[in-house]
Amino acid sequence: MAERELDAAGITEPHLRTAYRECRRVNARHGRTYFLATRLLDPRQRPAVHALYGFARHVDDLIDEPPRGAGKDDLDAAVSDAERRLYEGLETGRCFGPLLPAVVDTAHRYRIPRRYFSSFLRSMRMDLTVTGYPDRRALERYMHGSAEVIGLQMLPVLATVTTIAEAAPHAAALGKAFQLTNFLRDVAEDLDRDRVYLPADELAAFGVDRDLLRWCARSRRIDRRVRQALADQIATTRAVYRFAHPGIAMLHPVSRPCVATAFTLYSEILARIEQAGHNVFAVRASVPGPRRLVVAAGALARAHRARLRYAPGRAPSPWSTVTWAPRNT
Repeated sequence: MAERELDAAGITEPHLRTAYRECRRVNARHGRTYFLATRLLDPRQRPAVHALYGFARHVDDLIDEPPRGAGKDDLDAAVSDAERRLYEGLETGRCFGPLLPAVVDTAHRYRIPRRYFSSFLRSMRMDLTVTGYPDRRALERYMHGSAEVIGLQMLPVLATVTTIAEAAPHAAALGKAFQLTNFLRDVAEDLDRDRVYLPADELAAFGVDRDLLRWCARSRRIDRRVRQALADQIATTRAVYRFAHPGIAMLHPVSRPCVATAFTLYSEILARIEQAGHNVFAVRASVPGPRRLVVAAGALARAHRARLRYAPGRAPSPWSTVTWAPRNT
């Protein structure tokens, strides 16, 4: 499968193919929902998606899964090294490493602005020192780099039937909605890293603070006040999903089934949290396998029809409107 995708995307250089394969392995290993949705894209698009995911995951793991004994200075140095090598690659077209050549190649192919990578790395560094956010405005600053720019990076790969500028706010919102969903699902896991990604003032409105969240995590029980606070956060997150949803229709028809599948499966995590009585401390909310297969099966049929309709020309060009012409039938 990987070789067919690389051939379809016109990636022929051996070192690039090796790097793209590694990015695909990272995606398959860590991003279950994301990888499943990516399989619905045209094979020509998939290597670029794997590359962008692979880089984001690599930097995130540098911070969240550090080597034993590594301090904050060591982690900052590791992120700085990744940043330096990325920028050198973007400027010269030459870089080394298991993942980076694929990332640089993708950025050049799709003209992904360097500022998106800069914003992402800036937010990743925040995780080295910031353990909480006093209000939503502060959290939004973090999420711009950690989530919104991921949606913006993806737009030229997915291609649009509108201008990129028109679709961009919805793409950014979808990235944010996915991350807010992760924050709600992973409250206990984030507490283990001494982080809370929910606005402190919004929690305090329900009488919730970090100590109460820690009590819930230790006891694996949900306090009434925490339940109310999480219900409020879910309502806020659903509003972000509603804003993001019109952006799916702005994507190229071949890309819509992929994004619609990710939208459906991620948003259903919120319902799973509700069904568990909002107790994210006792069980990690997830969409069951049978439901995932049902959603994917329907999307696969739509993706197949869309691919049949459009000619198998080159991969979608960046910064364009409709990039693939329908086949004359």
